[in-house]
Amino acid sequence: MMDHAKLAQLLFPHVTQTPQQLLEEVFPPRGLKDSALVTRFAPSPTGFLHIGGVFTAMVGERAAHTSEGRVILRIEDTDKKREVAGGVGQIVQGLRDFGITFDEGATGDDTEQGDYGPYTQSKRAQYYHVFCKDLVEKGLAYPCFCSAEEIADLRAGQEEKGVTPGYWGEYAKCRELTLEQIEENLKAGKPYVMRMRSPGKPGDRVKYKDGIRGDIEMEANFVDVVLLKSDGIPTYHFAHIVDDTCMRVNQVIRADEWIASVPIHLQMFWLCGLKAPKYAHVSPIMKEEDGSKRKLSKRKDPEAAVDFFVEEGYPAEAVVEYLLTIANSNFEDWRKQNKTAHYNEFPFKLNKMSASGALFDMMKLNSVSAEVISRMDNVQVYEQVLAWAQRFDAALYGLLAADPDYGKALFAIDRGGKKPRKDIVKWTDVPGYAAYFYDELFTRDEELDMDKALQKQVLEAYIPLMDCADDKDTWFGKMKDICEPLGMSPDVKAYKAAPEQFKGHVGDVSAVVRMAVCGRKNTPDLHAIMALLGQEKCLRRLKDYMTELEGKPAFTNVIPGHTGFVIK
Repeated sequence: MMDHAKLAQLLFPHVTQTPQQLLEEVFPPRGLKDSALVTRFAPSPTGFLHIGGVFTAMVGERAAHTSEGRVILRIEDTDKKREVAGGVGQIVQGLRDFGITFDEGATGDDTEQGDYGPYTQSKRAQYYHVFCKDLVEKGLAYPCFCSAEEIADLRAGQEEKGVTPGYWGEYAKCRELTLEQIEENLKAGKPYVMRMRSPGKPGDRVKYKDGIRGDIEMEANFVDVVLLKSDGIPTYHFAHIVDDTCMRVNQVIRADEWIASVPIHLQMFWLCGLKAPKYAHVSPIMKEEDGSKRKLSKRKDPEAAVDFFVEEGYPAEAVVEYLLTIANSNFEDWRKQNKTAHYNEFPFKLNKMSASGALFDMMKLNSVSAEVISRMDNVQVYEQVLAWAQRFDAALYGLLAADPDYGKALFAIDRGGKKPRKDIVKWTDVPGYAAYFYDELFTRDEELDMDKALQKQVLEAYIPLMDCADDKDTWFGKMKDICEPLGMSPDVKAYKAAPEQFKGHVGDVSAVVRMAVCGRKNTPDLHAIMALLGQEKCLRRLKDYMTELEGKPAFTNVIPGHTGFVIK
């Protein structure tokens, strides 16, 4: 009969603690209230952070913080083949860009915070060995010396017989090795893995309640899965069991690709004598293509990578609010009733998530982003644009940083009120939005559907009267004053009643001035724009436009990095 205690000591002579001692002395209970959730986001440092990962991280963060719990950023680096240099730092920065904050865990490539670390699996080998030794002592784990070739041959034979492939039952040839045989293999230096001795058999069933999908019944695990690889590093399955236990995670939120592994995980927890956490599996983010849905692909879809949203300049809170709309269907109604509340105040619920894949809609994201930006004050917009431009648009950054008061003032125009403008969807829109405030960016690439001779007459009449210091009523009054001498109506209603009697109306006058000063048909409050630009700049642009109407060039020198021409 196998002496399991002797085998455990033979395999793990360096391990002196028991799991119970570890959980009492190193990883004690957190002392949170019973309803508090402790969740974790556990990516691999491959250097690519998918928007689906951000979605899952956000769900875990919201679930934890809504319940007054804790959320952990844990790095699962057991697959060294896929790891890239600086991968952890990229993940941390990517999540930080979207305002997803963690209470503990990795904070950079070689930094972390919290009392339940290390938070990188490759640095936790000693803890996995404690739990594995305990399983060996109980006769629930054993060393397997089968080579990769032997495993391949075993699988081929099973497939030939029509048997479920895997290392189990009568096919688990190392299951019944004697202590003497094991000792001989160890002395011979044969490599080995540690396997769990599964009590399951084909046909067994297991049930669990998923936090998103409800009751799920599956075939129970009967395979002797690997716990520790030949280098002593755990598989994902075993690392997850030990880490979640030690870190006191009670709610696992992860992608639905892991549903198939639940029977293995539940069995491992049971064999280790540990309480399993609750599970909630998040559906993937989908994309509609040719009338069908598919997962967002990092090869096909630029929006699959979080870098896309950062470089395009979507505010972090806009992306998170959009993700909340596809996470909880009641978020939009909540937002309508709580227009100024922070999204953290939304009572997020796991059980309100859809079990089917959420469809990523760029138009909806743009709508949400425009709404979020419209709620910001001018200082918030200025500071966020400045930070974005410092990373991605040096020309814009130089202009905004040179005169902060001017920059903040331009973003203040038509901001606030019951119906704020929504011209800006993302920060890449700002060079175009702010073009008429800076000569370096100014372009005039639109044309008015209006007789050029009449436009010139409007400018000739308006230029002598123009004063950027006028209040709004005086400013608009001067536009009205020049209408009748030009055969135009100062009253839009009168024009609409008898358009054949007039060449145009006061709105057409302001359109000419707008085109001259801003180079656009549509802008925020023209009076406010002119007041900010000042008399000299407005007068110069009015005269330049009049010259252009005469067919003479008024633009020179393309600015590198921006389209259009610049007034000189």
